[in-house]
Amino acid sequence: MGIHEECGVFGIINTRKKNVAEIVYYGLYALQHRGQESCGIVVNDEGVFTSHKDLGLVSEVFTKDSLSHLPEGTMAVGHVRYGTTGGTTRNNCQPIEVNHQKGKMAVAHNGNLSNALELRDKLELSGAIFHTTSDTETIAYVITRERLMTPSIEDAVSNTMNLLEGAYSLVLVSSAKMIAARDPYGFRPLCYGQMSDGSYVVASESCALSAVGAEFIRDLLPGEILVFDQKGMVSRKEHCGEQKKKTCIFEYIYFARPDSVIDNVSVHASRIRAGQLLAENYPAKADVVIGVPDSGLDAALGYANKSGIPYGIGLIKNKYIGRTFISPSQNERLDKVRIKLSPVKNVIDGKRVVLIDDSIVRGTTSRQIVKLLRDAGAREIHMRISAPPFLHPCYYGTDIDSEENLIACHHSTEEIAGMLGVNSLGYLEISQLGKLIESEDYCAACFNGRYPTRIPIDLRKDRFERKLSERKK
Repeated sequence: MGIHEECGVFGIINTRKKNVAEIVYYGLYALQHRGQESCGIVVNDEGVFTSHKDLGLVSEVFTKDSLSHLPEGTMAVGHVRYGTTGGTTRNNCQPIEVNHQKGKMAVAHNGNLSNALELRDKLELSGAIFHTTSDTETIAYVITRERLMTPSIEDAVSNTMNLLEGAYSLVLVSSAKMIAARDPYGFRPLCYGQMSDGSYVVASESCALSAVGAEFIRDLLPGEILVFDQKGMVSRKEHCGEQKKKTCIFEYIYFARPDSVIDNVSVHASRIRAGQLLAENYPAKADVVIGVPDSGLDAALGYANKSGIPYGIGLIKNKYIGRTFISPSQNERLDKVRIKLSPVKNVIDGKRVVLIDDSIVRGTTSRQIVKLLRDAGAREIHMRISAPPFLHPCYYGTDIDSEENLIACHHSTEEIAGMLGVNSLGYLEISQLGKLIESEDYCAACFNGRYPTRIPIDLRKDRFERKLSERKK
């Protein structure tokens, strides 16, 4: 078990035909860090939908040949996936497409519904037949059902939001419109911008807007619906203010790219602040501060600046290896750690090292990194973590679905330090999380157990597969 990526969504609408698939491709490339299991693009060419989806990275799924088979169009939506709900199969690749008498639709979703299983059961009892185990298909079904009773697709989306619980940032393309929606808590990021030719672009993170040359306009408000068509954009705010904002704090600590800005807060700056706070709370006598690439680097720089200890590049990352948490098996995860990170011996050998990382989940990866540094000659290792200890499961998109393998649930900080082989260990204080974003409007349920929504009875990753298996018995 480990922390897996979120998903990433990207959409574009233009007033005339153009190669929208290529723009989405580059947008997804910028969001690759959010999901490395699968990806897909759906193009809308005057109401005709054409798609390409498969398991793999963006560069693997979309070759020159596969991109050339996607037509020019006025709209397109794309998705990169790590599945917190549903298995790793091609059927679960997004965007999810619907062909209905009320019109075609393609939906891409980032987040996790805490009532997905409940909604799915009700839909199945009413005759719905599911083809995937993704909660995105559940969202698509509810929107389709609501569409039968509403005059517009945006009304159907609004009505659907009354039924959904949990985290969802959506980009939807219909025959004539592109719709973006963010849940009333604002768990997951979603922003939009505009290109020089007038195209509107929606993305999970602002870094994807920069990648395609779009000017960032703003983040969607929690609960906001944006409706784009050939006439422009309309904002609907009937769900805004329904709940207190609860953006996932781990977006700033780990998930998001450091060059992104989420809800007017720089991810890079928030990580620098985390490192500074660690230096204040857990000083160490050391010769060098190093970070674990990539999300530990900014916090390491903050620690070095605050402490006065020199910052060094002590670990080199192989850029062609995906994040270790994506690996489906423990053996593969260990293999990836060995080939993903290489120590810089002359930075580490004989030195007292402060090692900064973003989190410790089960401790397996951390032990491997510590061993790499010991083998490279580190005399002392003082580990500092830019997040509090994980103590609770997450129901909103972070793939922590039980406390069973969370090392902090079973061991004290001193015990964990001994298990990892470090001289000392310090976590970011949970009371200081708000200082990272200069706000108390965040969700930290995985650290403090305070859930903004009702807690589902069973939300383990394999719940649909187990439920389906039980039905067959």
